[in-house]
Amino acid sequence: MSGVKAFLEGGPDDLPERIVPITPPGKELKIKFRAGYEHFKVTSRHADTVEGRLPVYEWWERTEIAE
Repeated sequence: MSGVKAFLEGGPDDLPERIVPITPPGKELKIKFRAGYEHFKVTSRHADTVEGRLPVYEWWERTEIAE
C-alpha cells in the first residue's frame, strides 16, 4: 500500500517532518534523527492535517545509534 502517511505527535520539537510515510502501516515507526532513532507507536486517534485525515503516531522513546 503506497502513499499511506501518519502524523507524528510528541518527541523532539525540532523534528524536521511531522507528516511521514508509513511503509508498511503497523504498530511502530522508527525515525532516524541526529545520533539515534525516535520511536512512535500508533494510536487509535486521527488528526486533520493539510494532507487530509491521518493516523496519529505518538512518541514513546529514543534509542541511540551505536558507533
